[in-house]
Amino acid sequence: MNDQQIEQDIQAKGLAAPRVTPTDIEAEITGGFFFTAADGYNAAPCHDPNGQPGEVLPPPQSLGLLTFCVLTLRNGFTVTGESACASPENFDAEIGRKIARQNAVAKVWPLLGFRLRDKLARPVLTDADAAADLSGTPRPIA
Repeated sequence: MNDQQIEQDIQAKGLAAPRVTPTDIEAEITGGFFFTAADGYNAAPCHDPNGQPGEVLPPPQSLGLLTFCVLTLRNGFTVTGESACASPENFDAEIGRKIARQNAVAKVWPLLGFRLRDKLARPVLTDADAAADLSGTPRPIA
């Protein structure tokens, strides 16, 4: 069951309390970047295991089977997801990107859940409280 199907179930049951939705998740994402471990290897300044400049060797085939997704969120925070293919014959770059993105999106849910829970836990500011705060007087006792 995917996120959209779960959201449909929630709506069908009339559950209307504040919650994080798939739309909220997508609205939070401002950019996505994909690369394989081989791409990272090829961009590295050196390939010596000791970190010293050395002979540039081609990346091991397995690095081309590991796909990364980096999602940038509205506030500049980043989350990552990855997808590793076990059989080189099954590697498909598009599928790898989809799985890596799905895994990155899964990391956004708890972040937005925490944000929402934090917001829900704040006390409600009444008009009387706001007026007292602005005038510098104590808030009225309920």
